[in-house]
Amino acid sequence: MARITKPPEERRLEIIETAERLFKELGYSNCPVETIIREIGVAKGTFYHYFKSKQEILGAIVDRALGLILEQAQAIADNPSLTAMAKMEMLLADSHVGDDSTRDLAEMMHLPENRELHEITNIETVLKLSPMFATIVEQGNSEGAFSVDRPLETVQFLLTGAQFLTDGGLFRFSEGEIRARRSATQTIVERSLGAEAGSFSFMNPGSELPDD
Repeated sequence: MARITKPPEERRLEIIETAERLFKELGYSNCPVETIIREIGVAKGTFYHYFKSKQEILGAIVDRALGLILEQAQAIADNPSLTAMAKMEMLLADSHVGDDSTRDLAEMMHLPENRELHEITNIETVLKLSPMFATIVEQGNSEGAFSVDRPLETVQFLLTGAQFLTDGGLFRFSEGEIRARRSATQTIVERSLGAEAGSFSFMNPGSELPDD
């Protein structure tokens, strides 16, 4: 049976979508490149024309997911009917922008073999999200909800700290320890933005639970 020839972008997307499905079904560690190739029905050379390794496919999956998150977040940030605090709540509440697939990806990123990609992704997340959050902070300044002299730099510090310290996969924190750091993050955010104490309580809806 002759192989079906597809346009390069269509073939690349097919590989990404197939790999993402198989990673979720079988587990990232239990899904070798050969399984992806067999599922799609392409030659090994065709696969390696698009991706050099399984980690590179995961990087492409993460890029696509991050693009979706940025698109959703930007739509919130650009909504002229929302106050700055309303935008912050929609973006930072416990039910984060994204879906179950982004949480599945986070688990894959925590695997030791993906540490470098994990770090690169955290950096890209901070660099891409910080200008959007800075614009919201500037709106909050004009509305009197915040008082920040350097919105972009302040946001970058806050995002970097939150991305790194509250990542339980890196520090092996217990759930209680993660909650404690999220509670501290809320206080730091409020003070850094000059916001009213408790105004960012939506970041910690489960803060009443006891620590482990």
